[in-house]
Amino acid sequence: MTTRLLFVCLGNICRSPSAENIMNHLIQQRQLGERFLCDSAGTASYHTGSSPDRRMAQAAQAQGIDLVGRARQVTAHDLAQFDYVLAMDRQNYRDLLALDPVGQYSDRVRLMCDFCRRHPDQEVPDPYYGGPEGFQYVIDLLLDACEGLLDYVLDHPVAPSR
Repeated sequence: MTTRLLFVCLGNICRSPSAENIMNHLIQQRQLGERFLCDSAGTASYHTGSSPDRRMAQAAQAQGIDLVGRARQVTAHDLAQFDYVLAMDRQNYRDLLALDPVGQYSDRVRLMCDFCRRHPDQEVPDPYYGGPEGFQYVIDLLLDACEGLLDYVLDHPVAPSR
């Protein structure tokens, strides 16, 4: 069975595409490609169709990770389609829960930093208006969170429900 992961931030050009591509990188390293499907989206439509932010792409490339994809806005349908919907911060988390007013899929929505092992952060900071060090920090933070998430998902298989 394939476990489906959706990473969500505000605009889907910095944090969530980084998490998606970092997770795909880790999945490839562990040769688990057939077991996972990753995607990313934003709660806002500001950047729909855009590539990942070039500063974020540079920070990821420094860690040997290519950022690919095009920004899209998350939909209520996504909550039904993905096993885990990972919010980068509390506002994204609230926005995702608002797409599901009856709470049918609320157990699928989690905060990305819940899976960190080395970082104490509770939210992934948005580096958009800062300097290069902010982008580098987010890549390091997401590497930590994605490693923890991957191990968690492998230890807690999703029951087939679709």
